[in-house]
Amino acid sequence: MKRSLPVAAGVGLLAGLAVHRLVPSVPTSAGIAAIYAGATYFYVAFDISLLAEAPRFNDRVDRLGCGVGLFGVATSPLLFAHYAGVGDGSVLGFGAAFVGTVGFLTLSEQARRLDGD
Repeated sequence: MKRSLPVAAGVGLLAGLAVHRLVPSVPTSAGIAAIYAGATYFYVAFDISLLAEAPRFNDRVDRLGCGVGLFGVATSPLLFAHYAGVGDGSVLGFGAAFVGTVGFLTLSEQARRLDGD
């Protein structure tokens, strides 16, 4: 756990600097750095993976709801890129933030489940 914070800070800083080269906005870069630092912390501290088993739903309506949500998660960055224009650097920044957010939420939920056991 002692090495988790420095590793997370380093990954967050690298992600923030990389995005800052694409989108020269300090608040945007800082936000993305925080997202990736948080995701990295949970990944290192709890030894969990983004490729862990996905939740399974028994109810047909729950499966349909999950499918609709996953469709939205998968297509929204592409639709945003089409709307904003592929050549714009902010689209890459949005994509980095979006992927990092999904990773952070997934890892933090897995860590919560492990911590509760």
